[in-house]
Amino acid sequence: MMGGHHAASGAAAWVAIASTGPYALGWYPLDATGILIGAMTTAGTALVCDWDHRSSTIAHSLPPLSNVIAVGIEKASGGHRQGTHSLLGASAFVVLAAMAAQFQLDTPVGRLSVGAGLLCMFMINLAAKALKLFPNTGWIVNWVFALAMAGLVTWFAPHQWSWLPLAMLTGVAVHIVGDMITTGGVPLLWPIVIKPPKFWRKLPLVSGIWRANGAFSIPLLGKAGSRREWLVLIPVGGYAMVGLGLAAWALIRNNWPAVFSAVGSLIQGR
Repeated sequence: MMGGHHAASGAAAWVAIASTGPYALGWYPLDATGILIGAMTTAGTALVCDWDHRSSTIAHSLPPLSNVIAVGIEKASGGHRQGTHSLLGASAFVVLAAMAAQFQLDTPVGRLSVGAGLLCMFMINLAAKALKLFPNTGWIVNWVFALAMAGLVTWFAPHQWSWLPLAMLTGVAVHIVGDMITTGGVPLLWPIVIKPPKFWRKLPLVSGIWRANGAFSIPLLGKAGSRREWLVLIPVGGYAMVGLGLAAWALIRNNWPAVFSAVGSLIQGR
């Protein structure tokens, strides 16, 4: 599945999980801020599985740091679409998110969720890169956006970061499922590789489910970037946009009194 589609499906999954509005599951209800930041973060976590290739778009999202991380993940996971696309890889990413959520600092302005802010900085930046929100030339804009998001998330995000591991789990699960329903498949049991017997490879239809390299696939969407993938992901992306729009409107509406009060205070001070 294409990177932008992974990001859109991750955001849509978070809206369904965290929103209590119509056509949402509401399994983990959060306020508008949690829905917005969580959806943007999950759009990024839906891309971390592809951070296993030093030449990938994601690897160049925040150079040179993102390149160094990509090389490390590539070596640890055995290369592209190996360990990061397995149950073991998904578990490792969730543990990382849980650890980041616990890293907080007490400052003169209060307790700041530094670990969560830094992780969300990377995830939101990955999503923005995959959705082509940055110009193709230069990397300064990437870093300016990333640092701005880190500050905003750390300062304005919900005080309870228990949802961060869930956002990571949702994103990597959506990514693995998304790649599983294309012809490439995923090595779910990595590092254990069990290849099918020869007779299985000759069977029509089912031979594509348990592939010769040991990967598992239910190729409902065909090849990555196929017309079927686009037909499915257009409404998924639309669902995510509507959910984010409703959350943003609720956030603005709830904070109008505070905004007017702050503006009034500034005017009176002058």
